[in-house]
Amino acid sequence: MPAIIHTLGELEGIREAWRAAGESVALVPTMGSLHEGHKALVAEAGTLADRVVVSIFVNPLQFGAGEDFEKYPRSLAEDEAFLADTTVDIIFAPDVDVVYPEGPEVAPTLDAGAVGELYEGASRPGHFAGVLTVVKRLFDCVNPDVAVFGRKDAQQLFLIESMSNAMKLGIRIVEVGTVRDADGLALSSRNAYLSPTERDQARAIPEALETASHADNPHEAVRVVRQALESAPGIVVDYVDAVDPDTFLPVFDSEMVQHAHLIVAANAGSVRLIDNRLLHFGQ
Repeated sequence: MPAIIHTLGELEGIREAWRAAGESVALVPTMGSLHEGHKALVAEAGTLADRVVVSIFVNPLQFGAGEDFEKYPRSLAEDEAFLADTTVDIIFAPDVDVVYPEGPEVAPTLDAGAVGELYEGASRPGHFAGVLTVVKRLFDCVNPDVAVFGRKDAQQLFLIESMSNAMKLGIRIVEVGTVRDADGLALSSRNAYLSPTERDQARAIPEALETASHADNPHEAVRVVRQALESAPGIVVDYVDAVDPDTFLPVFDSEMVQHAHLIVAANAGSVRLIDNRLLHFGQ
């Protein structure tokens, strides 16, 4: 069973002992309510470092007005039990005042730049500034050699890697492919909000992405997904687009592109879901 620690003092003492022993450290940042997708991140982390830290912190800075911060599932005891048979050494579950000693209301946030204002950033203003701020603070707390994130949150992953490179943090950012349920739906803590009917309707998202994987070019792939989702019962589309994996900017010269990230956000009922697929063309 991994140890649960809540304070920076406890963490620093353990971290110093690991450093003295020459042991490397991997961090898996989470907001808890863990599922098999998180376990895949943990498994990858265990192959990359001697020690694994999972952080569990529901970050108030990445939730906008009217979002689900208050009702976001918090289940530390269940998360601890879920990680019992993994390679996790420590669960770092800090209180808000540990991460934001000045208070989250006045904490300075990092600039997510132009890409941070697109897609999820356009629909959720300030979201990525909050994400980057908490990730940087968790990096400062844990001081990992490597950090592991899921590909499902593709825009988030791009921005975190860009931040790490720009700030020369010296932390290796590793991505793990999206883990899906038997019906194809990408695993997410928010899936718990779906009613049985909404869950059935949400399957249209991965099904559309699968169909689009056979498209000849990015623009056709976008058209296929949008057409499928706009005609799917109970689904309300926010965005569908194809972006360059290297810049996360929209693909324009569709016929010349060999790779593109097809990204989608849509609601099934009141539940907002995101998904993506890396597509390859002309191969």
